[in-house]
Amino acid sequence: MSTTPLAAPARTVEPLRTLRRLLALDAVVTGANAVAYLTLSGPLGRFLGVGSGLLLGVGAFLAVYAAGVGLLAARPHPPVPGVRIVVEANLAWTVLSFAALALWLTPTAAGALWIALQALAVAGLTLLQHRALGARQLSQV
Repeated sequence: MSTTPLAAPARTVEPLRTLRRLLALDAVVTGANAVAYLTLSGPLGRFLGVGSGLLLGVGAFLAVYAAGVGLLAARPHPPVPGVRIVVEANLAWTVLSFAALALWLTPTAAGALWIALQALAVAGLTLLQHRALGARQLSQV
């Protein structure tokens, strides 16, 4: 007797579960940042050395983005094009964070550290999401 029929569903469920969890993590962390930037833009702006107006704009963007990623994570089978958009947007966020740090912003030491650390965290999450998407696609073959 072969175990292949029982192993196949497990292979297809695990990458999907991992992908959905990574999307949910992205939505929660992004949403938390959005709330912090929207509600504490003044004090955070002073601490980070970034204008409160910029933080309000970024916070509003992140709130919308977190909602979209959360909707993807809530779907039983997140569509591949939607997940690719998230991966590419996260990659763009990482690049733009480092570019802003190097070219446009003059943050405090804490702000520079925060921008670099959050960009690296997003880059790591992006890599995990990309790998999970690839594993999901391979498990469906």
